[in-house]
Amino acid sequence: MERSVIVVAGPTCSGKSSLGFLLAKKLNSEIISADSRQIYKYINIGTAKPDAKIISEIKHYFIDELEPAEEFNVSIFEKSSLSIFTKLFVVHKTPIVVGGSGLYIRALVDGLFEIQDNDEDYRKYLSDLRNKNGNEFLYEKLKTIDPTSAAKMYPQNWKRVIRALEVYHLTGRKISELHKEYAREVNIKYFQFGLNWERDILYERINNRVDEMIKNGLVEEVKSLLEKGFSKELNALNTVGYKEIISYLDKKISLERAVELIKRNTRHFAKRQLTWFNADKRIHWFKINSENQLNEISNSIIELSN
Repeated sequence: MERSVIVVAGPTCSGKSSLGFLLAKKLNSEIISADSRQIYKYINIGTAKPDAKIISEIKHYFIDELEPAEEFNVSIFEKSSLSIFTKLFVVHKTPIVVGGSGLYIRALVDGLFEIQDNDEDYRKYLSDLRNKNGNEFLYEKLKTIDPTSAAKMYPQNWKRVIRALEVYHLTGRKISELHKEYAREVNIKYFQFGLNWERDILYERINNRVDEMIKNGLVEEVKSLLEKGFSKELNALNTVGYKEIISYLDKKISLERAVELIKRNTRHFAKRQLTWFNADKRIHWFKINSENQLNEISNSIIELSN
């Protein structure tokens, strides 16, 4: 019997979680969250985690599993997810992957190439360059060497940028080329889907969600995290919504300005997500202008993935 996985991908605020929940209920299955931040405890409002009622109804993986200071990366996600898939296949369930992390989803679908060698001195040299000149400096350096890889990263993902530069330094090969040569043998059929909103409507949904986050206590949540002793420098807090509120709490900007920046930065993030996912022609997109369409879309997904 063919082993299959349904993937619901796309930009933030597109209704992925609601669609994934409908699919999991109809298929009596479980959800794997492909989100690099929802796995952390206490980081709730700004990551738009599913609420407690939804989680009580449907088993979710990678939600509230780690402390904010603990490490979580795409390699851990890939290996752990494949293990979860195996468990679900045994009981004849179709895993539902839901999330906006293009890298995490790509790792599941295509595999993640890993080079074990490293050059600590060169990595320190790059890190010093970053500290002196900023994330954009290293990102521009990578764009010159390997524009294909750079197009799949963001300047703030400086660890990945450094790794790509390090791989080129070590091998003389672009990491994008090495990824293409890597073939992971996993006998799984992936059915990928996304929700395609008009850009103006998506941006309006984002703005409304940010207002709701503030109303629901995002500022208090960030205060609580810092009062618990978590460093402002944690990667988990280097996230849209959290870093802007931290700047407000540090009295660098007003709350009004922080909210404006969260909205703007979230819109920019959604645009980058769309660029990433639109490059993958295997994703089947559903045009949508209301969440009332989700039930019908979920039925179509079930038909298409059978």
